Amino acid sequence: MNIKFALTLIAASMAGSAWAQTKWDLPAAYPATNFHTENLTQFAKDVDAATGGKLKITVHANASLFKAPEIKRAVQGGQAQLGEILLANFANENPVYALDGVPFLATGYADAKKLYDASKAPMDKLLAAQGMKMLFSVPWPPQGIYSKKEISSVADLRGIKWRAYSPATAKIAELIGAQPVQIQAAELSQALATGVVESYMSSGSTGYDSKTYEHIKNWYDTQAWLPKNGVIVNLKAFNTLDAATQAAVVKAAQEAEVRGWKVSEAKNDEYKKLLTEKGMKILKPAPKLMADMQQVGGIMLSDWQKAAGSDGAAIIADYNKQRGVK
Repeated sequence: MNIKFALTLIAASMAGSAWAQTKWDLPAAYPATNFHTENLTQFAKDVDAATGGKLKITVHANASLFKAPEIKRAVQGGQAQLGEILLANFANENPVYALDGVPFLATGYADAKKLYDASKAPMDKLLAAQGMKMLFSVPWPPQGIYSKKEISSVADLRGIKWRAYSPATAKIAELIGAQPVQIQAAELSQALATGVVESYMSSGSTGYDSKTYEHIKNWYDTQAWLPKNGVIVNLKAFNTLDAATQAAVVKAAQEAEVRGWKVSEAKNDEYKKLLTEKGMKILKPAPKLMADMQQVGGIMLSDWQKAAGSDGAAIIADYNKQRGVK
């Protein structure tokens, strides 16, 4: 084989490899250092390794490519091949999404997993009808109340500037008489610094990432619910992959889900410790505050069941069966 011919073959081979490589964008709403984003980055690395570089996924952290409320639409419309969304953000689209934001329905990791399993089939059906597929889902740590002032009941929250980042948190504001302000994660630090927000419900993770401790010193550990992030993929984009690459993506997604749930649970205690070190008081809620908030949860569950109809009844029945509740 002469040198010229060999070089031609090498060039053709390289051109073929470059042409065969697929590049995907994965927009995410949270900082690169957040455990969800770190999990996405590991998922992308695993896909890269499993496909021999055939599928490259670029993670765009901190709402740098699309803002949080825009990510689902971007994936659905093919502007991004896949993306990470907070499921409860889309409660107004369908009651299945809203279930993830009902307070005190599932308050620990074991129950949150049971609720996820019970709602998975309806969620898959819903996403498929919208041209998408769920790759994996990971919960946030349990939600508590950040408050600039000390609180012992819901009455202490009336009129307070309350961060509402989803329909569920906006509904809570309405029920407790707070003043809702629409603020997404990437905008929270500035909102706290400027006094736009005085209170909100979220996990220790968000409190630490946003440096809430610089402006708010009280966090009431209500463990109200564990909202989940879902990584969704555009079905057309997924279906254009060959079978081996699809299998690699699914396997990496399954591993990311298992890893993400474990990390979330481990991070729960870690974030409380970090917040304490930064001067945050981690407080056990007063009985009256818990009773008031559980009443809010009961109202929201009743509203959800009315909206979800027979499909919702089936989900709750399955969830209760898994918990041994009749």
